[in-house]
Amino acid sequence: MSLIQLEKIRRRVSICTKCDLCKSRTNAVPGKGYHKSELMFIGEAPGRSEDKQGEPFVGIAGKKLSIALEYAGISRDKVYITNVVKCRPPKNRIPKESEKKACEHYLKTEISLIKPKIICVMGNTAYHSLLGGSNITKNHGKIVKKNGNLYFVTIHPAATIYNQSLLQTLKKDMKTLVKTLNGIKG
Repeated sequence: MSLIQLEKIRRRVSICTKCDLCKSRTNAVPGKGYHKSELMFIGEAPGRSEDKQGEPFVGIAGKKLSIALEYAGISRDKVYITNVVKCRPPKNRIPKESEKKACEHYLKTEISLIKPKIICVMGNTAYHSLLGGSNITKNHGKIVKKNGNLYFVTIHPAATIYNQSLLQTLKKDMKTLVKTLNGIKG
């Protein structure tokens, strides 16, 4: 059932006109991945490659995420990946509150359909949008419980493009995420 509902959300996202980002996008970018995943990853918004291909995390940041997932023994085929905002903001700027609000229903629906054991929020935009947090550097690698969900906080993979040392941080966080998941499963 959730697979059919996820497909409906994908279609709705692809034709969405709830905010002005629809005017500048090439493609809206709905979430993608395993519909029964124990792990859901949420980033900020699509970048240039994602906008072109209509899929989340397929550009350089996506490659960095894949490296970190592989390091931690997480198969990308077994996770669900999405963004707070489903369309690329011009010049990759930080999404406006109104844009986040326009996509909020899509994200909440994805979370309720996937029912992940842990939701991994990547970067300040996702951290602020979902948890009200503001300092990812200080709080990465931590678990937060909110509204019956478990959230794991980490840096955005794009940060590793500009600061290579952060790739180690991301990799370590992914290892911690796996340990946390295994601890929940017993």
